[in-house]
Amino acid sequence: MKFDFWLERVRADRPLVHNITNLVVNNIAANALLAMGASPVMAYAPEEVGDMARIAQALSLNMGTLTSDIVRSMKIAGKAANDAGVPVIFDPVGVGATPYRTEVAGNIPEDVKLTVLRGNAGEMSVFLGLAGEVKGVDSLGSHQSLPLVMKEYAKKQGVVMIATGVEDYVTDGEQIWRLGNGHPLLSHITGSGCMLTALLGAFVGVAPKHSNLQVYAEACVAAVTTYNVAAEIAAQESAGPGTFQARLFDSLYKIDGETVKRMAHVELVSEHE
Repeated sequence: MKFDFWLERVRADRPLVHNITNLVVNNIAANALLAMGASPVMAYAPEEVGDMARIAQALSLNMGTLTSDIVRSMKIAGKAANDAGVPVIFDPVGVGATPYRTEVAGNIPEDVKLTVLRGNAGEMSVFLGLAGEVKGVDSLGSHQSLPLVMKEYAKKQGVVMIATGVEDYVTDGEQIWRLGNGHPLLSHITGSGCMLTALLGAFVGVAPKHSNLQVYAEACVAAVTTYNVAAEIAAQESAGPGTFQARLFDSLYKIDGETVKRMAHVELVSEHE
């Protein structure tokens, strides 16, 4: 896996990532992108989201704090991104917690062609109709067959699927990668998954336009692993969640490809069926 290639591309290209994210994480998602070397923009107005999405290198949609206006903006921006060949990342935060969230999580992929669909393991299980469980926007459990069902959905829909948790899974519909990096402190700060969704935009955004799913999947594996290794390094120097969040930004700023490669735990668990 070319961790150094993807990280260097992000820092060299400084991709503009358009985020329609939630009110809780606006600031930290923007800071995470800046620390990694990307250029964030948070634009929500229906009157401008289409124009912003067209000039961005990636569009990151996060339904953490839903309103009907935000949903409208997501669809306008998503369709504009599709027309311009801009990759779209979707995070169905809290799907299954309420009927409205579940409805929106189902509607977005019908109206917008997604490049990446990422959630925690519980959300992905619920999204795919398995026996997953969420509490508010937190995962309480997932189904053991989740990776294989994700693979089937990814192949059918032409999207990279990512489920995060103690172990993370990434699939492009042909292969499944199991990623073993990360630290428990990530679950003790707000928006850790939302920051990752934003960073996925940076890595996917530096891939050539209209890349195939394998290329986008490699970018995603690099993004998740880089983020998780940065968290492991930050945790070594942290006294608790407060200092961990600050150290995480420092770690994202300093991390290099060789360090990611040396610390990475990435395993290919499924080839072609």
